[in-house]
Amino acid sequence: MKAHTISNPEIILGLQDEIRRSEDARYDHRLHTLLLVAQGKKCSEVAKMFGDSVRTVQYWVRRFEEGGFAGLFDAERTGRPRRLSEEQLQEIGVVLRGAPSGVGLRGQIWDGKVLSAYIMQHYGVSLGIRQCQRLFKQLKFRLRKPRPVIAHADPERQAEYKKTPVDNGSR
Repeated sequence: MKAHTISNPEIILGLQDEIRRSEDARYDHRLHTLLLVAQGKKCSEVAKMFGDSVRTVQYWVRRFEEGGFAGLFDAERTGRPRRLSEEQLQEIGVVLRGAPSGVGLRGQIWDGKVLSAYIMQHYGVSLGIRQCQRLFKQLKFRLRKPRPVIAHADPERQAEYKKTPVDNGSR
């Protein structure tokens, strides 16, 4: 009987990427490696077969021994810790309801740059402008753009600056 082969050896990397992409696939992958170890294969052999490090396979065996099947699932990843506490975020939310001039800053409208300066001044925490813009969204605020003075100007003076003359219906 002829052995089946896959003609493209680069497919191995694609298969490994596909396994890593899904949480269920990673769990199944760990089950397969443990099955081979349970059948008497060495961790080094199994690691080589699946393209994992020996240390990783040993780690999965230890996790299975200590926690059973549940030990094979990925733990929740916490991510980077917040730089501002929940209390500080609530205080910022209150401050944002007023004008920046009310807390000793220049301007009448909050933006990322002004909020960054406020946070540095009051909490000693350096946040970038983009992160401060994300805070607006997180705190359910939206950025407002200042209205030009011309919008509130005299209608006759506004007409002077228009590109096209206003047609008064006289034709």
